[in-house]
Amino acid sequence: MAKLNQIIALTNGKKANTTTVVTKVYHTLQKADLFNGLERKYQALDEEGEKLPSESKIIQQTVVNNLKVAEDSLVDLMDIVATQEFGNCLAKADVVVDGTVLAKDVPVSYILFLEKKADEIKSLVSAIPVLSSDVRWTQSNSDPNVYVTDTVVTNRTKKVPKAFVKAPATDKHPAQVDVFTEDVIVGNWNKVDMSSAIPLSKRDDMLKKVELFREALKVAREEANSVNVDNINVGRNITNFIFGSK
Repeated sequence: MAKLNQIIALTNGKKANTTTVVTKVYHTLQKADLFNGLERKYQALDEEGEKLPSESKIIQQTVVNNLKVAEDSLVDLMDIVATQEFGNCLAKADVVVDGTVLAKDVPVSYILFLEKKADEIKSLVSAIPVLSSDVRWTQSNSDPNVYVTDTVVTNRTKKVPKAFVKAPATDKHPAQVDVFTEDVIVGNWNKVDMSSAIPLSKRDDMLKKVELFREALKVAREEANSVNVDNINVGRNITNFIFGSK
């Protein structure tokens, strides 16, 4: 009997090793010449006939031995993966944040799902737009999901031509007049900025809660994976059925 987390730590190595072994056997089995041999002896029809040397070629590989190597590696992998997966059926833990149980008896497979989702949620929350910090915002009376600023009044001006008499007219000369424009206030803009973003403090609070949730999931996963599991041996039955081994 071992702990599930110990089995998990071994599984990836077993998978890689089995892939290497089976791949090597696969390539060997494709080299037909390695499995063939011969013995050839020449015998003349009479004693005076030509004498030729014998020929021989030794068999370098056997199908049975190669299958045995592959079979042993496959059995080892099948058994450890079976032990892991059967253990996963028993591996459960509560997801607890600050003493509050968010989910009870959660299977380790679902904890792994939640860990991926927690990462996605963190990215989502990080993208939330927040209210500008250099403006005073208050909640709108008409919509609780909207924030508004104080009313800012600005003047609207218009350029109005004006005449300045530099010298009045006389009986000998017309009046000397300069024309210029003057900015004259003709109205007021009353501006109120609106935003459906949220305060920075709210987003920071969400991010903090996401982090607490992620930490709780890690703790739950470690707790679930510390369950004791029985060794499951099914690989030999499977390979015996396929390869006909006894």
